[in-house]
Amino acid sequence: MYITCLDMEGVLVPEIWIAFAEASGIPELKRTTRDEPDYDKLMNWRLGVLKEHGLGLKEIQETIASIDPLPGAKEFLDELRSFTQVIILSDTFEQFAQPLMKKLGWPTLFCNTLEVAPDGMITGFKMRCPQSKLTTVKALQSIGYDTIASGDSFNDLGMIQASKAGFLFRSTEQIKADYPQIPACEEFGDLLAAIRSAMN
Repeated sequence: MYITCLDMEGVLVPEIWIAFAEASGIPELKRTTRDEPDYDKLMNWRLGVLKEHGLGLKEIQETIASIDPLPGAKEFLDELRSFTQVIILSDTFEQFAQPLMKKLGWPTLFCNTLEVAPDGMITGFKMRCPQSKLTTVKALQSIGYDTIASGDSFNDLGMIQASKAGFLFRSTEQIKADYPQIPACEEFGDLLAAIRSAMN
């Protein structure tokens, strides 16, 4: 019995923080888990930048409302869900992801939550569990599932390497060079074929 675990940003939707960096004119917010492997460090730094500029949840949600899934992502997901269970494992937050999940046809999402003050300033974040993607994949395996995983960033490597099959998708040249043993796909059709093949 298979379950496929997918990263969200960079795989199904554009990177939220990059879109917000462009919308807000704060280029340093373009830094993502492709650049910084330590997610806690990255998020705390981001929250510091937001505070410095007086920006809160409302401003980020306004940007997210204008983001559409990557071309072909919804069709890919619909096709994938026709032959395997799918969970999106993301380090994003419920408050960010909801409009994007609606555009993707409400797939199952496991993510985290933000701590938000009454004035809308983001004061902190609560991770679902440590190393949430790897921990979730191991938990799924413990209840009888073979996992297949795909993602694009440093924080996806754990779940990819722990799965029966794993694929990089539109990853960086650096990550592909550092992990040549992980098959890399650039197109949804290729990833779909790779997942089908891994299940046969």
